[in-house]
Amino acid sequence: MPQQEMSFLKHLWGDLEVQISILTLYCSASFSEIFSYTACRQLSQMFLSIIFFHSSEYILALAVHGKSNVNLKSLLISPSYLAAMFFSLLEYLIEIVLFPGMKEYWWISYLGLVMVIVGEIIRKAAIITAGYSFTHLIRTNREENHRLITHGIYRFIRHPAYCGFFIWSVGTQIMLCNPLSMIGFAIVVWRFFAQRIPYEEYFLRQFFGSSYDEYARGVPSGVPFVK
Repeated sequence: MPQQEMSFLKHLWGDLEVQISILTLYCSASFSEIFSYTACRQLSQMFLSIIFFHSSEYILALAVHGKSNVNLKSLLISPSYLAAMFFSLLEYLIEIVLFPGMKEYWWISYLGLVMVIVGEIIRKAAIITAGYSFTHLIRTNREENHRLITHGIYRFIRHPAYCGFFIWSVGTQIMLCNPLSMIGFAIVVWRFFAQRIPYEEYFLRQFFGSSYDEYARGVPSGVPFVK
């Protein structure tokens, strides 16, 4: 083999070794970011928040409505919800590898944690206060035990369960310092409730007439910009 070709191969191998070394260092740095204290804390808080939210929803549904009237839909896990959570996790992993400093704003992360806790308290207070009158599906026919709830947290918020979920869902993304998912969750969840509330209140007015009209005039919905 000519000396010139040997020299070229040596240079090529040397460049390849450098590239492999750089890639190894980058991968090591990436894994160190993913398994850093910040990532472990934020992701563990996220997973614990999700587990507690859905398991407590199911347990409360069992306690209020009985096992025969409750199914896995009471866990409130849908394909679109799973897709949203997957996207938020993907965003987190990409950002903590490429822009790890974004996740170090501890005061933003703790603000999100506070929102998660407040959202949980508001929603669970709504479920417990309403009791049998609370369901995950909108009632289109009035049942005998269905009452208009205006006491407790319902004195201040007309739809506290929706208010609580809105705060909770956006809070999970602030807790992760996920700017894209925070905006996306806020828009999607707000739009869902902006459509759901008028539809639900149509039936509530059918069930309770002027009593609901009077109640609705004096108490805000609890979802921003939704009357």
